[in-house]
Amino acid sequence: MSTDHQKYSTDNQMDAIRGHAAKNGIEIVRVYADEGKSGMRAKGRDAFLTMIHTIVDGKADFDLIVAYDHSRWGRFQRDHEAAYYAYLCLDAGVEVHFCAGGFPNEMGPLAELMWTISSMQARNYSRDLSGKVWLGQCRLIRMGYRQGGSPGYGLRRMLLAENGTRKFELKPGERKSLQTDRVILTPGPASEVRRVRWIYDQFTRHEQSESAIARALNEKGILTDLGRAWTSGTVHQVLTNEKYIGNNVYNRTSGKLTAKRRANDPDEWVRADGAFTAIVSPDVFLNAQRIVEERNRQYSDTEMLERLAHLFRKHGVLSGIIIDEADGIPPASAYQSRFGSLIRAYELIGFQPERDYRYIEINRALRALHGETVSETIESLRAQGSSVIRNPITDLLRINGEFTASLVIASCRETGTGMRRWKIRLDASLGPDITLAVRMNGANDAPLDYYFLPRNEVTSHRLGLSEENGFMLDAYRYDNLDEFLALSRRSRISELAPW
Repeated sequence: MSTDHQKYSTDNQMDAIRGHAAKNGIEIVRVYADEGKSGMRAKGRDAFLTMIHTIVDGKADFDLIVAYDHSRWGRFQRDHEAAYYAYLCLDAGVEVHFCAGGFPNEMGPLAELMWTISSMQARNYSRDLSGKVWLGQCRLIRMGYRQGGSPGYGLRRMLLAENGTRKFELKPGERKSLQTDRVILTPGPASEVRRVRWIYDQFTRHEQSESAIARALNEKGILTDLGRAWTSGTVHQVLTNEKYIGNNVYNRTSGKLTAKRRANDPDEWVRADGAFTAIVSPDVFLNAQRIVEERNRQYSDTEMLERLAHLFRKHGVLSGIIIDEADGIPPASAYQSRFGSLIRAYELIGFQPERDYRYIEINRALRALHGETVSETIESLRAQGSSVIRNPITDLLRINGEFTASLVIASCRETGTGMRRWKIRLDASLGPDITLAVRMNGANDAPLDYYFLPRNEVTSHRLGLSEENGFMLDAYRYDNLDEFLALSRRSRISELAPW
């Protein structure tokens, strides 16, 4: 249930589903409901994913799903995603019915065409609705009204009636109760306003850094508007937000529907200048922005490393916190983006952390390898004619409807004596019939070999492997996946004639 139409309330949906069930002799044994979800993605729809998980794992005690209509199944933004989840159910022997919208309840050419058309309609509806909401928000921004979010230190939210009359100040957590009411920003307590101006004065006239200003505020026991200690980041927010000079700015970042959020260019911002009472003069604010821009100018790789090396010589150690709190140096996130990771930047200036953080990079690469290996295994199985259903949550594979397989990747670690070891964690909750364990080589950048471990032969949830493990385990070791593919291959057997 999203929030756009009353007809889609869960009560109304259930009434329609009960009527459909009574008319068709269906017994309802379980209800999966996601309240307040738009249905544009499966992620976050816990009930829906639980249902799919139960079906794909073969644990469903029902053979039919009834949804109100196609849009309640999902307004997925990717082509064929709605049909994908329906086919997962069908392959596991569970049908999908709709009780509204004239959608055919038997899969066939017409149903497949209807899936495509309905998916496109549901997707376009979400996009149209998103566009209308966004245009409405932009209109209200240009009229000077606030569109959600914390007011910030030194500011408060004032509720206005439809005719513009001030009603009262909203406290933290309070929301307007009437659709026609509006919200604007107004100066907060005089003590907070003075401190905001003091922050700007320290930064522009006394050349104090954000971290130095934060330390001074914390030493005086002054908390932020959220009741937390000040940091260089929270001071930076005060120094760079136009709301302190009375401007209402919107759309500085965007991420409509399921798209990733991105920073927008200034010419894409929606704004209303002078919408609120300013508590900082425009001249002081612009001076602060010039200082910020100069400090954050684009550094070359050499300049960034020189500043990082200087910080290392000063402290004798480095960390993300030390970098972020230092003056005259880009933040830790900039080093991660420029050089791939902080560890790589450390290596380039000759800093070796006491703790070996290489495992972070290794684990990141192994997570990517896991997904690639699962996908490649599925492609190989299907290429030889095997049927494969992949659980979208656990990556458990159901092959030919006969057995399940799970893939795990075991990184290699070297002991103090130079011996190589691998630890394999078997997921008892999944209970796969076969676990495909991929042992990585010494550099952890390529597979070394494979172990095909049947469930009835492995009793422990954790398995430690050495380079040689004896016949009982090494009997399951293979150089590649060919034997597993052969195991999964369907063979045509001729029917024997009776004697």
